[in-house]
Amino acid sequence: MDGGASYNPRTVEEVFRDFKGRRAGMIKALTTDVEEFYQQCDPEKENLCLYGFPSEQWEVNLPAEEVPPELPEPALGINFARDGMQEKDWLSLVAVHSDAWLLSVAFYFGARFGFDKSDRKRLFNMINDLPTIFEVVTGAAKKQTKEKSSVSNHSSNKSKSNSKQGSESQPKYSKAVQSKDEDDDGMEEEDEEEHGETLCGACGENYAGDEFWICCDICEKWFHGKCVKITPARAEHIKQYKCPSCSGNKRARP
Repeated sequence: MDGGASYNPRTVEEVFRDFKGRRAGMIKALTTDVEEFYQQCDPEKENLCLYGFPSEQWEVNLPAEEVPPELPEPALGINFARDGMQEKDWLSLVAVHSDAWLLSVAFYFGARFGFDKSDRKRLFNMINDLPTIFEVVTGAAKKQTKEKSSVSNHSSNKSKSNSKQGSESQPKYSKAVQSKDEDDDGMEEEDEEEHGETLCGACGENYAGDEFWICCDICEKWFHGKCVKITPARAEHIKQYKCPSCSGNKRARP
């Protein structure tokens, strides 16, 4: 098994392109081609590995015969665990090992072709901007995208609210919005539509664009500031917010 080693990427961009191709092939095996992949991983066969290629193709095959192999090898014997686990758990396990293999191949090239500290950092940052195979297979990637969007928009609203910290009344966003251009009204409406399904972890009410919200860093639930008695001004000085439930759970531990 040459693992696509017939060419050797020598720059950060080439190694990243190689990484993305192999990653795409393995994601395909574990998602769109999952039925075929499942059938090929027969526990009655010898140790099998899942390979991804720069061409965005995948293959289930025996490990390389040469020792040491030309490239790092994927996890060995993924087929043996297939029938002893729930299918989704087995696919998640293969995904985790696939992520580890992709990183090992990428940094193998980096070491072989003398990437310096800045090159390695740049390569890792490029890789880290992509969801892992595990996150894609388990659906965590979509959840994270939604949460990042939510955090971004709530942070934007928080900044608007903080521009009026001098007021001692309820920290409503509408007060900050009134000092903005009319275009901000459209942004506020879009923000409210996007978070229409967000519910307060305390009162269960929907998100409203004119209210201050805060997210618990432990359980990741959103709360009305008024429900947990947190004002925008106070939130500015909180490095890690814990909701009342999470704070209580921590104190209850022995």
